[in-house]
Amino acid sequence: MAKCLAMTTKPGNLLNILLFLLAAISAVAQSAPQQVTIPSTGFAGLDQYRASRIAVYTDDYGQLARYRDANATLKPSAAGENRVVFLGDSITDGWPIAESFPGKPYVNRGIGGQTTSQMLVRFRQDVINLQPKVVVILAGTNDIAGNSGPISNENIEANFASLADIARSHGIRVVFSSILPVHNYTPKSQDFYAQRPMARILALNEWLKGYCAGGGAVYLDYFSAVVDDKRLLRRNLADDGLHPNKAGYAVMAPLAEQAIDSSMQHSAVSTQP
Repeated sequence: MAKCLAMTTKPGNLLNILLFLLAAISAVAQSAPQQVTIPSTGFAGLDQYRASRIAVYTDDYGQLARYRDANATLKPSAAGENRVVFLGDSITDGWPIAESFPGKPYVNRGIGGQTTSQMLVRFRQDVINLQPKVVVILAGTNDIAGNSGPISNENIEANFASLADIARSHGIRVVFSSILPVHNYTPKSQDFYAQRPMARILALNEWLKGYCAGGGAVYLDYFSAVVDDKRLLRRNLADDGLHPNKAGYAVMAPLAEQAIDSSMQHSAVSTQP
């Protein structure tokens, strides 16, 4: 059969057939699912988490879809109302704000797992457009862990500064929360603790404190209130070493309220040189 085809098919036609077959094979190969390999962080749990977030990182990096509908239905602030937006990661996401601040016009815009780079992407939608008087920002722990990729302290600091610059340019006062310590007192806390070196937490908190001292924001020092004598998060405040439990939020709430009040007392939004 092959001999017959070779004898009856002109060379030009045979070349066209071969080119067609090669193109078809290439198309099939390109349409086949591609295996995506993410560089290992050295922590199996974090590697699995990052792999599970591929669709987020490629399709909606800032996760704007999370609060889009809630923002659309949120009523404008009433006259004289002091709206506050809490922006952050899972520590904010899991905080029952309405329970901690009953009757207060406080809005929770935390998203679990997020880094400061992702918060910058959604800052206009989830903060600026809501027209709060104050934004309370609690972030950085996932940057240190490398949730959305390796990042230096200097670039985390730059992200913090950008968030503050954008907020102040819209007349919104800024409260920067210290990054919480972590502990390794329980089996499920081990990886969280190892991914977040205390030296980096301390360095970023020192930078945040110094930045706020310049007058551009209020520093909310959770760290000093929740750390134990070993410089770790107190065991009774977080079961997994990272995320505050009810007792943890009970410590944090009055500190947040004090920082918000302090920010409100400024007659004008300060500018950071």
